[in-house]
Parts: sequence; structure tokens; C-alpha cells
Amino acid sequence: MNTIKISENRYIGDGQPAYIIAEIGINHNGSLEMAKKMIDAAVEAKCDAVKFQKRTPEICTPKDQWEVERDTPWGRMTYIDYRRKIEFGVLEYSDIDTYCKIRGIDWFASPWDEPSVDFLMQFDPVMIKLASASLTDLDLLKKVRSTGKPMMISTGMSTINEIQTAIDYIGTENLMIAHTTSSYPCPPQELNLRMIHTLQDMFKNCPIGYSGHEVGLATTLASVAMGASFVERHFTLDRAMWGSDQAASVEPGGMARLVKDIRDAEAAFGDGIKQVYQSELAPMKRLRRAYLTV
Repeated sequence: MNTIKISENRYIGDGQPAYIIAEIGINHNGSLEMAKKMIDAAVEAKCDAVKFQKRTPEICTPKDQWEVERDTPWGRMTYIDYRRKIEFGVLEYSDIDTYCKIRGIDWFASPWDEPSVDFLMQFDPVMIKLASASLTDLDLLKKVRSTGKPMMISTGMSTINEIQTAIDYIGTENLMIAHTTSSYPCPPQELNLRMIHTLQDMFKNCPIGYSGHEVGLATTLASVAMGASFVERHFTLDRAMWGSDQAASVEPGGMARLVKDIRDAEAAFGDGIKQVYQSELAPMKRLRRAYLTV
């Protein structure tokens, strides 16, 4: 498996620590202040990156849904107005870009349409991620590939043939592939973590990771034990907050535990070479009655 350089001091792939992503997405609910608090919490949890989502509402919102009204924390409004309200623009992303640099954490986003790719590129993010819903959008895949940026794709709601078709189209250079199941929250029996091994066998030149939407932390930790080079979990300050992704998200305390557990697990993996550790010498002397000579 190859490694991919995403910043001056950070690589993803073989022999590297798992790259841990706090997916803020749209959990900020259109509040820059909230987004900054979430960045702070991700830094405190020792995540490697935060991720957002970027849409052009007029492109991504089905026309027949524009005038459908819905209740929101800001009152009753049409769906298109809601989508516009929670979308960050140039001023907000400029502030996010500066703030992440100050806090020393990577950031990037998932564009859901081609103009959003151009929008993100003005900030020179460390990579561009395509959501599972975009895996079959060949025009968007081509647009992201044309940027020359490291590219991450998610594979939820997709067949093996669809995954293979997308990767045949864009190639494997500077490509990271995330196994995921696109249900929110996802029950454990549908996580299918062995797909990590399947993807590793299929795409040997690509770092394979895991994007989780489950409740709890153990299965994400298990994905790293199974070889995931990167992990992504939706992130929120409070799972009771308003928003479609909040219930399947991890709160700051949980994210800090997850990062610590992943780093502890990585330290425990070792190198597979059996040895007698210094810490074992005293128990060996005390407990063994006989010693072999070789």
C-alpha cells in the first residue's frame, strides 16, 4: 500500500498513524461561532483534521423541494431558504481557513457540485473528499481529479461494480478509499468492517480507511485494528442539537476517548517480532523454576 502526502509533515498510508477526521459537515447549523467551537474541540481531542461540506443550494436542492416549508430553529421557512441559511460562503471559509492554521489542524470539505470544487480550491485544502452520494457522479469525479489534489472517496450505498467503475474512471494515483455504510445511525450488523480487507485486496496502491455513522466508539477502533489508514466520524458539540446528522455524531468527550484508544492500540500493535521485554525480567526470575539454554 502506498502512502500519500497531504501536508508538509503528514502522510496517510502504510506505516503511518491513522489519520483521524472530525466530520463537522453541516452540524454547525450555519453558525461560524459554532464551527470554531467545534474546531477547538477537535483540536483538544487531538484529531488530525476537521471536515466540512460545501454545496451550491440551487444545484443540490431538487427544484420540487424549493418551496416546501419546514420548521427550523429560525422559524418556518422554505427548504431552499434553509439550505442557503446553513451554507458557509467566502467570508466564513476564509475565517475557518485562518482559524485552522492558527490552531494547527488540517481542514478540507466534501463538494457536492462542480462550482463548489472551484470554491474550495481558492483555499488550497489538504485534500478533497467526495461523499458516497457522489460516487456515481462522473462529472464531479472528473472535476475533483482535475484539481491535482489528493482525493478521498466514500463507498456507501454503492455496489462493487460502481466502486470499480468510479476508480477505473479516475485512477488510483493520490486516491484514498473509505469503506462506509450510508445509514444514520448504522446498526453494527450492517457495518461490514471486513470490507476494509476486501478493498485493500482490490486496490493495493490506495490507502483504505473507514467512515463511520454508528453509535459508539468500539467499532471505529476495530476498523483501525483491521488496517484502516484513516477514520472519519461525524462530530458535534451536543447530539441533542437540531440537525439531521447530530444523532449519528460523536461528542467531544467521546472523540477524545476514540483518539486516545486508537493511539493506544497503535502503540500496542508492535512489530510482530517476539522478544522478552525488560519489564518481564523480574517476573521471569520470580516465577520460573527452570530455564532453557539455547
